[in-house]
Amino acid sequence: MEHTKKSPKPSGRGERQSAAWGKRLSLMLLLATGMAFGQRWTNPTAGETSGRFSRIAPELSGLLAKAHQGSAKGQTVRVIVQYKQVPSAAHYATMQGRGGRLHVKLHMIKGAAFTIPVSVLPTLEADPEIASVRIDHPLKGMDDYTDAAMNVSAAWNAGYNGTGIGVAVIDSGINDNHRDLWDSTETYSRVVYHQDFTGTTDYNTYGHLVYDLYGHGTHVAGIIGGNGYRSSGRYAGVAPNVNLVDLRVLDANGSGTDSMVIAAIQQAIALRNTYNIKVINLSLGRGISVGYAQDPLCQAVESAWNSGIVVVAAAGNFGRISVNGSNGYGTVAAPGNDPLVLTVGAMKSMGSYSRTDDQIASYSSKGPTTYDHVVKPDIVAPGNQVVSLDAHASTLESEYPGNDVAGNYTNHDYFILSGTSMATPAAAGGVALLLQQNPLLTPDQVKARLMKTAYKTFPTSTTATDPTTGQTYTSYYDLFTVGAGYMDLGAALANNDLAPASVGSALSPTAVYDSSTNSVRLSNGNSTVTPSSVVWGSSVVWGSSVVWGANVAGSSVVWGSSVVWGSSVTSGFSVVWGSATDVAGSSVVWGSSLLGGNGAFSAAAGEQ
Repeated sequence: MEHTKKSPKPSGRGERQSAAWGKRLSLMLLLATGMAFGQRWTNPTAGETSGRFSRIAPELSGLLAKAHQGSAKGQTVRVIVQYKQVPSAAHYATMQGRGGRLHVKLHMIKGAAFTIPVSVLPTLEADPEIASVRIDHPLKGMDDYTDAAMNVSAAWNAGYNGTGIGVAVIDSGINDNHRDLWDSTETYSRVVYHQDFTGTTDYNTYGHLVYDLYGHGTHVAGIIGGNGYRSSGRYAGVAPNVNLVDLRVLDANGSGTDSMVIAAIQQAIALRNTYNIKVINLSLGRGISVGYAQDPLCQAVESAWNSGIVVVAAAGNFGRISVNGSNGYGTVAAPGNDPLVLTVGAMKSMGSYSRTDDQIASYSSKGPTTYDHVVKPDIVAPGNQVVSLDAHASTLESEYPGNDVAGNYTNHDYFILSGTSMATPAAAGGVALLLQQNPLLTPDQVKARLMKTAYKTFPTSTTATDPTTGQTYTSYYDLFTVGAGYMDLGAALANNDLAPASVGSALSPTAVYDSSTNSVRLSNGNSTVTPSSVVWGSSVVWGSSVVWGANVAGSSVVWGSSVVWGSSVTSGFSVVWGSATDVAGSSVVWGSSLLGGNGAFSAAAGEQ
């Protein structure tokens, strides 16, 4: 894979690519307006069947009201129902009797996805065997320059190439007819398993059986593990001999749902020992409607982490969204908002092999997370204008033929995409190399190692200009923008420090606003994880400045000079922190713009 510094394009092509970005953004704005946020919702416990607790999520309150009024005749809604125990045949029969249609069983989270008549919502609200009912949210799918920036050559020179490690790619599928995904002798595919969770066709417009109709998952797979066969090694991925497990959750338009992703994660866990799955790559996501502890998607990634699989998730491409001057803060998407997982933001290579001039991509989402104020992203990796594998005749290639890149065989062997979708597989490939070196590392030990050894030398700020609109964006290099730093595989492989092996020892910390000093500090834990288990506490294993570099002094967060929430009276402050310091604001960012339209976090046009 490679990043390209593309020459100026004719206005027609440039306008087309920008329009694609703009079209997606408009969709984000359109889909989110039906959801109202800014309220906390608590699941009822086994003993709570009435009062202020409701089994029906706030996002369904409008439909619930219509059902109570008797005005929802003929309307249906797709939901995830979680029970207080793993649902049995009797539960499914009861739901069928209520008019529900089962889509997928999600026993990992004690639930299932159904399409139900809106009219039965009051019945579900009164059912004591049900814990919660939520919308099954729609979501979409979110080179040698990359290798140089991440110091991948140090791993290759040491003999590490991902051999024996399985990486599950939960995306739009992987076309394994691309010879870059075969073994070194070009005799068999390293995509060892395929499964579709979308229920849509596997045939392209030419009537050919393929596994990736959208073109996103194949590109992602190439960044993780392409061997560069069709480019004489120039566009090789990070771990060029890794095995890939293809779990398709995005259709030909790049669309999927929470339940598809949860089912795929469930299957990855089931296949873990069969294919030695050590890593899950999630270059997708959606907006945040509840805290991570109540979100089924986050519960699923935590199950994978608890089973010993490192989950690598995209931060999102919403860093340009500025509500009331919030400058893109508070825009990390789910499931990258979960404090267990390794969340990745995107850097730009600036068209050179040296990482010293690399810059953050202005579209890369920034923390802290909505509701929970978790410090994210955890690290950053190259993600802008990345050359990786092309899925010929896919939706993306058909829409953006100008992004084709010639290899040794055809003029469409490779393709250019940008986004945190591309940074995430770069990091996932790095995780595979680290686990090849030391297979006994736990997910938390991998995360802590990568964060501690990340490259931490950045400018104070940089400015990027959109080549089409001319709009300028300024990024500040605080820990909510670049996390613990730029992934450095050479440093990670050379390091022998170990965080505790226990789950949660490398939990991403929580940012806490102190109204008495108008400052933000890092909390060493949260309500569900014991503070002493966190690696980057001031007295546990490493001081916080070792992990966060110059962005943290003691336990206090060091900010860029123009961060908007230095005073609680500013409107930007309210967007991120809300009116109370212990509640994540009114979720204005997601409520006004992004909940349902997030997605495969990539775009045809990056930024220069």
